[in-house]
Amino acid sequence: MNVLFVHGMGRSSLSGWPLLRQLKRAGLTTTTFGYIVSLEDFVRIKGRLASRISALAARGDYVLIGHSLGGVLLRAAVNSMSAKTQQPRHVFLLGSPLQPARLAISLGSNPIYRTLTRDCGQLLGSVSRMADVGPVSAPTTGIAGIRGMSWKPSPFGVELNDGVVSLSEVSADWLTDQVQVSSVHTLLPSSKRVAEIILERLERKVA
Repeated sequence: MNVLFVHGMGRSSLSGWPLLRQLKRAGLTTTTFGYIVSLEDFVRIKGRLASRISALAARGDYVLIGHSLGGVLLRAAVNSMSAKTQQPRHVFLLGSPLQPARLAISLGSNPIYRTLTRDCGQLLGSVSRMADVGPVSAPTTGIAGIRGMSWKPSPFGVELNDGVVSLSEVSADWLTDQVQVSSVHTLLPSSKRVAEIILERLERKVA
């Protein structure tokens, strides 16, 4: 079984190393996809990723894991592929927004944020562009961190969150299932529990 990991905005493929190490130990073949939002716009990254996934699909069963923006890119790439391309066996979204992210909305006009995140940062705060990404038809598990800020002055009020996105922003009725873990956003790919959840779901498929 092949696994492709796509990191979040401002991170690198190295951020998935703890997770991928655990998956390798379980016998899975892992690989990563990298991008830099300050150098490429969303459409260009999506195109490269779709080509990468298509090549992976030609080799047999595969699983996709996306952290934060990586999950948004995965959904967009899968939905842009030919109908003849084999769908992923399972998709795992780690703290990946399924709705416009309130932090991206609030920072959208900030010149530093705009310079660092460019087109991808604007997409995350856009109602129409996030809606256009759409759901994927493959079984999809959302993994939500709930160890973020939980006081009234925070951007999330008293809503459960991981410090970057709230529980409602990573929730949708089309998800196959959703699991909450005690983790902050940045550390989701480093969480031992996240790896366990992924392996549990894949073992159910085999059974």
